[in-house]
Amino acid sequence: MITLAVDTATSCASGAIAENGKILVELNMQHGKTHSQKIVPMIMTMLDMIGRDVDDIDLYAASVGPGSFTGLRIGVVTVKGFAYAHKKPVCGIMTLDALAYSMPDFKGIISPMLDARNNQVFTALYRKENNSLEKILPETGIHIDEWADTLDSYKEDILILGDAVPLHFERLKDICNEKIVCANNAVSYTRAAAVALLAEQAYKNNQYESAFDLKPMYLRKSQAERMKELGSKE
Repeated sequence: MITLAVDTATSCASGAIAENGKILVELNMQHGKTHSQKIVPMIMTMLDMIGRDVDDIDLYAASVGPGSFTGLRIGVVTVKGFAYAHKKPVCGIMTLDALAYSMPDFKGIISPMLDARNNQVFTALYRKENNSLEKILPETGIHIDEWADTLDSYKEDILILGDAVPLHFERLKDICNEKIVCANNAVSYTRAAAVALLAEQAYKNNQYESAFDLKPMYLRKSQAERMKELGSKE
């Protein structure tokens, strides 16, 4: 089975192609242009690099959130278009699941964190052992001080990663002290390779859907929606 996955939840545009648990190719870019300009050329470049065609793809996958409203829509719509045109199934993978899965086994807990602005983060908690991921707290949008207090309640090491870490690292260290372990920058970003491998697992467990059913997962309303609601109350 050949799986094509994209992740556009953050500033990193990422695409990958996997075959039966092996990553054949992955491209990541955090420079210039918007995701809408990047992702389809990246897909076609990857296919060309491995000598495959769109018709060879058996499964499509996308990171579905949380993350950037615009970024998520671009990735999901792109995958829906390819899957619908070629009558193939799709898998939506939670962005934080993919981030945590990209980490090696860790003796403690893993907290991927994405910047949600205004000192808020999108985050969750996981354990990873024998390459198996267990979610112990679900996705949430939360103020960094409240999340730091939550992490401090655990009496074990905490591996943190994601684009929110540089923004809040000192605050986390102040509250959690020596329990905080920061992931290497080389692997601390959203990657389509993890999305592809998780999608293969999901497909084997019959956890897939049609192109019509794939949707982004937003933990909160967009800024425009919140401002509209505030205006209607005045």
